Amino acid sequence: MSVSLIILAAGQGSRMQSDLPKVLHPLAQVPLVLHCVRAGRALDPDHVVVVVGHGAEQVEHVVLSEDERAKVVVQSQQLGTAHAVAQAADALAGASGDVVVLYGDTPFISEETLHALRAARATHDVVVLGFNAADPARYGRLVTAGDALERIVEFKDATEEERAITLCNSGVICASRAQLFDLVAQVGNKNAAQEYYLTDIVALARAQGLSAGVVICPQSETLGINTRAELAAAEAAFQARARQQALENGVAMQAPDTVIFAQDTVIGCDSIIEPYVVFGPGVSIEGGATIRAFSHLEGAHVSRGAVVGPYARLRPGAELAEDVRVGNFVEIKNATLDEGAKVNHLSYVGDAHIGARANLGAGTVTCNYDGVFKHHTTIGEGAFIGSSTMLVAPVTVGAHAMTGSGSVITSDVPDGALALGRARQDTKPGLGKRLMDKLRAAKAARVKG
Repeated sequence: MSVSLIILAAGQGSRMQSDLPKVLHPLAQVPLVLHCVRAGRALDPDHVVVVVGHGAEQVEHVVLSEDERAKVVVQSQQLGTAHAVAQAADALAGASGDVVVLYGDTPFISEETLHALRAARATHDVVVLGFNAADPARYGRLVTAGDALERIVEFKDATEEERAITLCNSGVICASRAQLFDLVAQVGNKNAAQEYYLTDIVALARAQGLSAGVVICPQSETLGINTRAELAAAEAAFQARARQQALENGVAMQAPDTVIFAQDTVIGCDSIIEPYVVFGPGVSIEGGATIRAFSHLEGAHVSRGAVVGPYARLRPGAELAEDVRVGNFVEIKNATLDEGAKVNHLSYVGDAHIGARANLGAGTVTCNYDGVFKHHTTIGEGAFIGSSTMLVAPVTVGAHAMTGSGSVITSDVPDGALALGRARQDTKPGLGKRLMDKLRAAKAARVKG
């Protein structure tokens, strides 16, 4: 049976004390709402509808950059979760099958839990995701009779007996599209907050003779983000899991607590990750690579046997082949380094292709930007680039060619050639000492005066 997703992402999140919409705050370097979008892919949904409100244009841009097929609808007034779901009705008018309602500020719902929700629909008309809370606090309570869910009671409306229940509501619901919107249309706002609660559809369903059930997941999956402190706690929880998983997958880390992962970081077994490495989005490390201390990687691929760092930066588009060496204080951006190439210190390589076993000396810079356009540099196989060479793109240095240290290369260098592009040295005997003596005397006079 087909399935659609509705992701509720309209809240302002005033407790975050931020101008940024709550669902755009980053967790594991990815906006919160995208955690839901990516988790929902496990269900292979036919439709994804994101309900936005505060910061609608910003949220829409982020969502569509991740999934251009998603539909974004606006909840102009935040009147409750049932009201928010109702805004998606027109967008799903032609859909069939089930709908799963997720929340843009609840990033940890697992694929396994989503599949369990779908499976439970075989025996229930409405399925709610619940969890057993050690401290139920102000969560809504799930009132059950045997394995049947009778109703959901919001904390503000619950009796003392109902508040003693520890089975709590996550807010995530699965039902058929037709029944979901039929029930939502019947929800009223006669409650303490005068809001239209999506949770009310359970009692409405039972009153119509429909069945309702509960799927229970770990409380950690239902963690919602409402404050900076909760976001920090969620980040810590994600990082702890990511580090543990990496260790279990055969990645060596001397100081795991100092390594920062992104949501999509991929690292192969037998890789070594030294302390204080930060992985931004879009990084994949093949097995047997070494990322040395204090390096930062984003949008990069590192192949087997390569060594990066310490203090290196790989920016988006960095592609390192096997046995490449990228050393200290080297930055690579939108560049491919073929097998065995070396850029060992104090260099910038951007918009370039570096051939196999080429060696770039300290201080090499590909001057790729003219203020308007980016230009490409090609360095051939086995080439040797002398220290402090400026390669003014577009330019090609041929295979096994060389440049002299301190050169500014503005024209192509043929295969096997040596290129020197520097001013001739002019030496003035004795002038250095005389000049320094004069300067020191002037300084002494100024101090004395």
